[in-house]
Amino acid sequence: MPGPRDLDPRLLRAFLAAAEELHFTRAAARLYVAQQALSRDVRRLERELGAALFVRSTRQVTLSPDGERLLPYARRALEAQDELLAAFGLTDAERPLLVDVNSEGLAIERVLHRARELIPDCELMARFESGLTGAAAELLAGRLDASFGRFAGLDPAIRARLEQQPVRYEPMAVILPEDHHLAALDAVPLDALAGEQVYAGAGNPRTLEWTELARQLFEGRGIEVASPAPLAVGAGEFQRVMAKTRNPVLAVVDFPAMPGSVLRPLVNPVPLSPVSLVWRKGLRHRGIEALRAAAAELAAEERWLERPVDGWIPATDALIMMSRDGHRTLTDAYVRYIHGPGAV
Repeated sequence: MPGPRDLDPRLLRAFLAAAEELHFTRAAARLYVAQQALSRDVRRLERELGAALFVRSTRQVTLSPDGERLLPYARRALEAQDELLAAFGLTDAERPLLVDVNSEGLAIERVLHRARELIPDCELMARFESGLTGAAAELLAGRLDASFGRFAGLDPAIRARLEQQPVRYEPMAVILPEDHHLAALDAVPLDALAGEQVYAGAGNPRTLEWTELARQLFEGRGIEVASPAPLAVGAGEFQRVMAKTRNPVLAVVDFPAMPGSVLRPLVNPVPLSPVSLVWRKGLRHRGIEALRAAAAELAAEERWLERPVDGWIPATDALIMMSRDGHRTLTDAYVRYIHGPGAV
């Protein structure tokens, strides 16, 4: 019997959600459909392809060999459809956009606030994932729409499925106990940390890109990345654990103040944390365009993408931050958003 000449994209979306979640209830919630409807669509796709795509048991769902084979084709087909719809202005722009800003109180949260001002009729919902490695998994699973962080720190296979726009070179700092011998300084020379064990998220699987940045920064300077601490969820728990271990903590200059500690910028050189806006490839939503425009506006007004003369950044990060989505693209995105596509 000849196979189908066309496949309903809805069936592929049902399959992709189930394949990435490996849990039909979560996949249905992600697509805002009933579980029975999602299961029905998956069964129909299996009939049309003449292949079992999942291995189901009472305890778990896994992909079959045919499901594994279909997965990359489904992703490419749906990305192409999204791009086609976007070309004609047919985007999924009315649903809420879920935006991870890492932690409350960071400067990057202002991008979200400005984007809300640009499109007040669109709901942009804040999330706090604390780490781009963890957020990237949520982006690819469809549980987040946008995040911010160090794009170069992601696995290349993950980066290939995401898009990014450089936003900010954020100067780094160190959090010290109030009675630390370096706490009296207005700024801490990096070499003054020689012999210290500095906490940089080691052991937290959601912040691997930050820990790896710290390792590159500390290499050859006699500074060690502190051993993993218990994973602290919430500002209060983080403060408690850090007060107990008393290790200096690698942070950024706008990190919120913690009781019993001081925040000091690092100098000689000034280490920079490269921050990009990151979203899933193929996602078309006017909230993404508003975030890009807001990031461009703030970056231009506050010179977020101007590197200090004595700034330090890994070579790979520098290449990515100067990529095709670099400073000129940021400025052009803002001009187009405010004045229309013919303005550039």
